[in-house]
Amino acid sequence: MNTRHLPLLLAGLFVLLVGFLIGCAAPSPTAPAATVPLATAPAVAATTAPTTAPATAAASSGTAAATSPASAKVSEVKIGVIYPLTGGSAQAGLDARAGVELAVDILNGKYPNIDLPMAKPGGFLGGAKVTAVYADSQASPQVGQSDAQRLVTSDKVVALYGAYNSNVTKTASDVAERSGIPFVNGESSSPDLTTRGYQWFFRTSPTDNDFSKAMFDMIDAMNKQQNANIKTVGILAENTDFGTNSAKAEQAEAKRIGVTVVDTVQYTANTTSLTAEIQKLKADNPDVLLPSSYGSDTILTLKTMKDLNWVPKMILAQDAGYVDSTFITTVGKDAEGIASRAAFNLDIVKVKPLAKEVDDLYKTRTGKDLTDIPARAFTGFMTLADAINRAGSTDPAAIRKALIATNIPADQTIMPWKGIKFDNAGQNTMGQAIIIQVQNGQYVTVYPFEFKGANIVFPLVPWSQRK
Repeated sequence: MNTRHLPLLLAGLFVLLVGFLIGCAAPSPTAPAATVPLATAPAVAATTAPTTAPATAAASSGTAAATSPASAKVSEVKIGVIYPLTGGSAQAGLDARAGVELAVDILNGKYPNIDLPMAKPGGFLGGAKVTAVYADSQASPQVGQSDAQRLVTSDKVVALYGAYNSNVTKTASDVAERSGIPFVNGESSSPDLTTRGYQWFFRTSPTDNDFSKAMFDMIDAMNKQQNANIKTVGILAENTDFGTNSAKAEQAEAKRIGVTVVDTVQYTANTTSLTAEIQKLKADNPDVLLPSSYGSDTILTLKTMKDLNWVPKMILAQDAGYVDSTFITTVGKDAEGIASRAAFNLDIVKVKPLAKEVDDLYKTRTGKDLTDIPARAFTGFMTLADAINRAGSTDPAAIRKALIATNIPADQTIMPWKGIKFDNAGQNTMGQAIIIQVQNGQYVTVYPFEFKGANIVFPLVPWSQRK
């Protein structure tokens, strides 16, 4: 190479290098944005543990203040219904199911002339069909929990309803809470069901606290107005959530009115013998016996009392087996004079036309009049349907929002209540308790006194003098 040209060659290379570096630093042309479509994921119910903050109820002027119906037409609404259809509580479960079945047929347009808006053609969600998917809890909390899980995951229900026994309702509603779907209850009375801070649980019926207050208000009124001289009570309760919570409420109410609890005797539910328990109660001889028992245990209690020839001045029960539809026919004259708290009694049909319409339909279908259990089951299920209808959707969150806003007036229920409206815990604040008594083979309302259908019979007639 001629060295004379070397400086010129190096200068050229330098220019080329600078040009290359400037080109690398310059911005490249803007590429068009990617147009890959987003996948549309289905809504998934929450599966995390439930939060404990209570829901805040939205104000509502009534059921007419509905949310706008969804634009997509719903053809079917599947609701999971859990009841004890076999076992010791079977009769109560079958009665409750009959109440739900009547509600379903009304919603599906079978009885368009009944005075309920959703009974009219297309009155429920624009004509959607309601399907109740039933499960038999056998009155077992474990079975009920499995039932609930299956109904949610396999049957794809949009809400759960039930489950009569408080301990079953407790475990089944745990599933609903974890799954993020509504659970409405019409019959279970344990107070702690609405003290768990759950977001998805709603109860239409009064609690044991409400019922026990009415029971002891009546005792107090009898002492003050009728000189009944009731000074002592004895508690007989099964060892379940229902029995335990009933006993606690009764103990607190007895203290409130100055009555002594001489015994609190608990026993294993569905037992084969209550001899020791009744012998203890007989020995202490309270003026009033307060039993909390389901089906077969109710019959066993009375049989054992009769065998041991013991009758207190009053038997005042916590509903359950003492008001199921076969109680009076099963024990016959031994039922006379037994009183119980309740949320419904047939004499309400004399003052509520809607209650009479529903009772007439129920009697045509079952051959029996409405009693407390099917009436409460019917009412709770219709409340859930009302919320779904106002939600205009089967979306669980929309149904929950509608439940919070529920405000059903008294004349749209068959119950002797002021209506249905839920507090922040999901408890209806407008329900109330009554006391009924078996007189001449029928239940009659005896308290509150202003609503009575008959005067209370007191004291009870001894077994040997019953005809």
